[in-house]
Amino acid sequence: MHFARKSTPLLSGADLKGRLGAELGKSVVYQETNGETRVEIKESVRGQDVFIIQTIPRDVNTAVMELLIMAYALKTSCAKNITGVIPYFPYSKQSKMRKRGSIVCKLLASMLAKAGLTHIITMDLHQKEIQGFFSFPVDNLRASPFLLQYIQEEIPDYRNAVIVAKSPDAAKRAQSYAERLRLGLAVIHGEAQCTEQDMDDGRHSPPTVKNTTLPTGLELPLMMAKEKPPITVVGDVGGRIAIIVDDIIDDVESFVAAAEILKERGAYKIYVMATHGLLSADAPRLIEESSVDEVVVTNTVPHEVQKLQCPKIKTVDISLILSEAIRRIHNGESMAYLFRNITMDD
Repeated sequence: MHFARKSTPLLSGADLKGRLGAELGKSVVYQETNGETRVEIKESVRGQDVFIIQTIPRDVNTAVMELLIMAYALKTSCAKNITGVIPYFPYSKQSKMRKRGSIVCKLLASMLAKAGLTHIITMDLHQKEIQGFFSFPVDNLRASPFLLQYIQEEIPDYRNAVIVAKSPDAAKRAQSYAERLRLGLAVIHGEAQCTEQDMDDGRHSPPTVKNTTLPTGLELPLMMAKEKPPITVVGDVGGRIAIIVDDIIDDVESFVAAAEILKERGAYKIYVMATHGLLSADAPRLIEESSVDEVVVTNTVPHEVQKLQCPKIKTVDISLILSEAIRRIHNGESMAYLFRNITMDD
């Protein structure tokens, strides 16, 4: 078993190496003066199982290109199996057709297969149906056991908490957390920002053509325009700890707005928990100035700079489950143990 080193300070090949007792493979990845990416494998990988550890930093496109080139280099070096360990799968939000758009996630899946990957280990895909885009096995691990453990061990008086979905889209995930912790559930409905379902998906295209006559007797039913109701909180949060759960924290405006609403409804402490802490743009400053008391994310995405800017951001280590997944795949063991008591809604 070899590790191809493509890592970051928060979740690195060294973390997994220490748990597995395997050495990091010798490879070099660098940018040439013209901006092209070059990969050099410095040892024989013929007939070996190789695991590429690739976390996704700020420069997503460069990271993807590095992964593709390294996978292809290993393929042409006659590696037996090439497994990509990609804790946060990039472009996972672009997994649905939009108006005159494309399903970029499907394109990336095809590129990874063409480059030579034979297996992927990832965590909490934005949409679980993304697994169907791949022509090879995908193990979609879950971070919920680690986040639930954090709630039980690090949040004082968590029995007085309520799990909150900041939109109806996140209600299933919130319900799963609430049932496991035996806590109440609240859902915020009528938020101002657009959700994925509200975005153009092509059903309004092509645009209406003037002076077009329909065949006699053909009358299509008119659809009423979609209008969001005033913001309401379904569930009691008064005098409780509110824990907002989601899979990705990127632009934090919606989380900050949800925290303000919960504060107005009487919640005295507010936590935000998610698997992937992208924390783009001014996220650290907005969190620091908001009513949110603590943001808890895993180390699937590097965010050490954001932690320095905002002490409210806490990190949960998930290297244990990734290293165990690697060990089981290498030894040909069942992965069922890693999905014990895991539901589809997690």
